[in-house]
Amino acid sequence: MKRLMTSISLAALLMLTTGCEAPKSLQTPTAEPKIDEKLPVLDVQTIKTMPDIKSVSIEWIGTDVENIAGYYIYRKDLEKEDSKYTRVGTVKDKYTKHYVDSDLTPNTQYAYCISVIGENGFESNPSDARAVRTYPVFDSVSFIHATSNLPRKIRIEWRPHDLLSIKEYLLEKSTSTEPDWKKVAPIKNRLNAEFIDGNLKDAQTYSYRLKAISFDGIESNPSEIVTATTKPLPIAPFEPSATHDQPRKIVLTWKASTQADKVAYNIYASDDATDGYKKIFTAGKEDNTFEHKIDKNDKTVFYKVATLDKDALESDIKLLAPTMGKTLSAPLQPTMTLAQITPNGVILNWTKGDDRAVSYNVYKTIKESFFQSSEKMFKNVQALRFEDTDVIRGIDYTYEIEAVDQFGLVSNKTKKAALSMPKLEEKPKPKPEQSQQAN
Repeated sequence: MKRLMTSISLAALLMLTTGCEAPKSLQTPTAEPKIDEKLPVLDVQTIKTMPDIKSVSIEWIGTDVENIAGYYIYRKDLEKEDSKYTRVGTVKDKYTKHYVDSDLTPNTQYAYCISVIGENGFESNPSDARAVRTYPVFDSVSFIHATSNLPRKIRIEWRPHDLLSIKEYLLEKSTSTEPDWKKVAPIKNRLNAEFIDGNLKDAQTYSYRLKAISFDGIESNPSEIVTATTKPLPIAPFEPSATHDQPRKIVLTWKASTQADKVAYNIYASDDATDGYKKIFTAGKEDNTFEHKIDKNDKTVFYKVATLDKDALESDIKLLAPTMGKTLSAPLQPTMTLAQITPNGVILNWTKGDDRAVSYNVYKTIKESFFQSSEKMFKNVQALRFEDTDVIRGIDYTYEIEAVDQFGLVSNKTKKAALSMPKLEEKPKPKPEQSQQAN
């Protein structure tokens, strides 16, 4: 034991072969090691190490002494202060002379020593230590690129890794609002060199990095970070306007969008300025007008015109201001000022409701009996006066008037004017006796 303690020195550590600490300082899963001074101590010169990135292979010559049950493997992290040797492995066959220590930290220096296990459960003093450094993590791919201006997707390409031990790649991404790196997808096979990241937001910038993963699960350092931005939505057309003076239609016009790859315009309409928009027509990219036929007078409709590009992207209609259009209202109804019976018939006078009226329709209803009536219409009356001589005494008549504008739109009818030419009173016939006396 004194020989072992005196062999430990800083110089020995720097020479990468160091002696293990006293057995009582060894940390074990159960209790302190029980040392048998008679058991042989392995010669450190017969211990060989072979590092990898996260593991170390340890080989030794061993001993031919009888009554040997196996070996204990001890490890110490030389880069941690106050680190102690810890038992990390047990070899239960004295003929086995190889051990792999895994799950280590890359680019870290460790020291290993080995003790011999006797059949009585005791162990020998540990060997001098053999120091070894794990390899650093390998770098990722040497070239990576991300393509911008794609519709809701970004294409990432790279040069395949040079190491044949690469099994796959791990792609990660982040954004300015979500800076933490998140896994996108594993890409199988070392020779794969492209990935399309889809279902992205419009006009959004994304950052990407790539890690190469070996067959034994080791991840490389991240690659260079590349950024790309998805294609923005198309620019909407300018200055849309809609008519308010067309009969039974609304004419919508706009100035062309400056979107270079536009292919059409989608036209949306709603009765509500804020909601309920539905597509009613798709106009060509060279068009700048749309005629919306509506079979109603004084009908208000709200419109939005969106640009459609070659990638089927469309202007965001939620951000577009509505354009209001309206069909022409009917002319105002005239006002009847006179409805009079004369000896020769009926006279009607009225005034205009507005200047749009170019003619008038006069409706005449004839009450033929208590249960039956008929109607007659006099079209295209130009004056503000109408005389009807076709009347019969004792028959009830009603008259209504409506205005007609240049487009054929008609106003509401005036209130009914009821007229009746009374029957003439008949003189009583003389009695026969009175006639004879008179003679």
